[in-house]
Amino acid sequence: MKGVDAMKITDAMAADLPAILRIERLGFSAEEAGSAAQYRDRLEKLTGTFLVAKVAGQVVGFVVGPATTAAYVADWMYEQTPRNLPTGGHQLIYSIAIDPAYRGAGLGSRLLAAISERARAAHRETLSLTSLERNVPFYEKNGFINRGVAMSDHAGETWYNLVKPL
Repeated sequence: MKGVDAMKITDAMAADLPAILRIERLGFSAEEAGSAAQYRDRLEKLTGTFLVAKVAGQVVGFVVGPATTAAYVADWMYEQTPRNLPTGGHQLIYSIAIDPAYRGAGLGSRLLAAISERARAAHRETLSLTSLERNVPFYEKNGFINRGVAMSDHAGETWYNLVKPL
């Protein structure tokens, strides 16, 4: 994949929203995917924990989630984005998605490493997300521990809590 070595990870900006929404729709079912309004809210509230990966100035992936006192993602958080704690707590991940043309090049692992680095700098205890069963091996490869079935009925799917101690 051309330019992947020159990938830059930066904070997401409002101008990135169309590309973020395109990648979200390519990576998730209509029931799972966040809306434009939800992503605008996340851009406003999640400064420092909403990162994009860019190749040649084009968004090719992103990771987003709040830093909260809650150790796990709860379904209500998708609708009402909590504001980030300044320090401490847990770094949650709502979504990590890579443009299909760039999958398999390690970009997802690099985004996880970048958000982990920011979480450590802010003295977070864990990195936590929910995942469909088919993606659990990817997260385990990246240091996450499967804590079992989540208390989620998001999109009518079975989700698993994955946690990475920091």
